[in-house]
Amino acid sequence: MTEKFKILAKYIKDMSSETPDIETFLFVKDHISKYQLNIDITSKALKNKLIEVNTTLKFEDKENNDKKSYYEIIYATVIKVDDDVKEKKDFEKIILCDVPTKIYPDLETSFHNLIHNSGHPTIKLEKKIDFNKLYNERSN
Repeated sequence: MTEKFKILAKYIKDMSSETPDIETFLFVKDHISKYQLNIDITSKALKNKLIEVNTTLKFEDKENNDKKSYYEIIYATVIKVDDDVKEKKDFEKIILCDVPTKIYPDLETSFHNLIHNSGHPTIKLEKKIDFNKLYNERSN
């Protein structure tokens, strides 16, 4: 299938790693396996079929602990959508599925670097994110 968009730019828009003190760092080091990865995708129309797609990954503790670290990265992608794309559903699939699938390897590498450079070199994202599956579940 031919892509109906072209990536014009991609970059880290925002990156955050917050660990308030050494006690929190040591606590998190022992409990980071309980942290959950959340993903959010937003978009903003620019002009002339240009769209900014922001893919956000958050890695955080959902438990009610006083000692927590917080990790987040927002990866921006600016795309130009082909002129023959007219249907809202086609735009949604490009924004929520096609673009994130295409940029995910770079986003994952950047996110791993953030976590590793925050003092957790053994952490890996175990599951690859299947944007097609997420998109299809959302559509049903």
